[in-house]
Amino acid sequence: MNSKWIPAIALAGLAAQQAHAEELTISCGAVGAELQLCEEGVNAWEEKTGHSVDIVSTPNSSTERLSFYQQILSAQSSDIDVMQIDVIWPGLLANHLVDLKDQLGDDVAEGHFEAIVENNTVDGRMVAMPWFTDAGVLYYRKDLLEKYDAEPPETWQELTETARRIKQAEREAGNEDMWGYVFQGRAYEGLTCNALEWIASSGGGTLIDSDGEITIDNEQAAEVLDLAATWIGDISPEGALNYTEEQARGIFQSGDAVFMRNWPYAWSLAQSEESEVRDKVGVVALPHGEGNESAATLGGWNLAVSRYSENPELAVDLVQYLTSKKEQKRRAIEASYNPTIDALYQDEEVIEAVPFFKTLYPAFTNAVARPSAPTGDKYNRVSNSFFNAVHNVLSGNQSGAEAVSQLDSELSRIKRRRW
Repeated sequence: MNSKWIPAIALAGLAAQQAHAEELTISCGAVGAELQLCEEGVNAWEEKTGHSVDIVSTPNSSTERLSFYQQILSAQSSDIDVMQIDVIWPGLLANHLVDLKDQLGDDVAEGHFEAIVENNTVDGRMVAMPWFTDAGVLYYRKDLLEKYDAEPPETWQELTETARRIKQAEREAGNEDMWGYVFQGRAYEGLTCNALEWIASSGGGTLIDSDGEITIDNEQAAEVLDLAATWIGDISPEGALNYTEEQARGIFQSGDAVFMRNWPYAWSLAQSEESEVRDKVGVVALPHGEGNESAATLGGWNLAVSRYSENPELAVDLVQYLTSKKEQKRRAIEASYNPTIDALYQDEEVIEAVPFFKTLYPAFTNAVARPSAPTGDKYNRVSNSFFNAVHNVLSGNQSGAEAVSQLDSELSRIKRRRW
């Protein structure tokens, strides 16, 4: 029998490590590539440290996930040590989260996008580490635009006209399933993101400004909502009124849409071997209103440590590893998740894997934030009122002007004297 001699001191060290091995829990993705990437990162940390990590299943819907977290945290439960939190949640959950500066020092987030670091800092406490960022982008079929001698649209009106022309031509050629444009039209947070892009890029403001003033009741906002309503049943299917990111991606990736609004994660999936549109897809900044500039809603997720964790120092170490430059580079190359570390946008291997990271860099760094900071713990009610009002316009139940006027009154009631 062959055996390898191991020094007694090494055996003693191994025994000590095993004796002190701890178990953490993390929630970091619900399904698909996001969950797989997290599992791979967690496995690497386990091998590096000798500790173990349980991945806790959470709802895919961000609204349902927030409710789940709030229940856990309100009960001061230690069931989840590390939580993946949306970019709009730090202010809402801050009192339940560890200040990462206490553990890792003031320069803990050096090299990360400053806007996200500021977003995650509440009353001087850094309650979450940036993990990946997001901004809405426009996907388009390169082959179809070339076939019909069209350019990627710069305005929403151009998108409407180009999508209609190509959809009609394709249907006349026998492609009965072709649509012009798919987006996230369900009454949920994703519609808040889409509608904020339409309005902000058309001179209609950002719903509520950074000083907490309600700005939605204006002509530009009403007009672009009316334009979006014309899409339903014309360039977009009726079903778009119930689409989330994945339903829109399914239509586009099956080859049945000319344009799609989605997040950068869809790139690697559209380029996968099983994709019907592999090597036929381009990505550009979202359109804008005439005389205005493109606006992409800031998205993204962060990692935070619960104040009720029984192993907060170890949990912080896990967060530091998963949000490191090495891990963010791996996630960018393998699944086109946008890094929050500036230097990775100049990394040749990252740019080779996801070319539009370079060309759309300004869109990612100048993305428009949802008004979660000025509205604090009332943001969820604000967003609910907004996406329901927009959905009413898309469904044909209200005009844009009626919707923004009514929304202004609703938001004033939610605000009262102050947010």
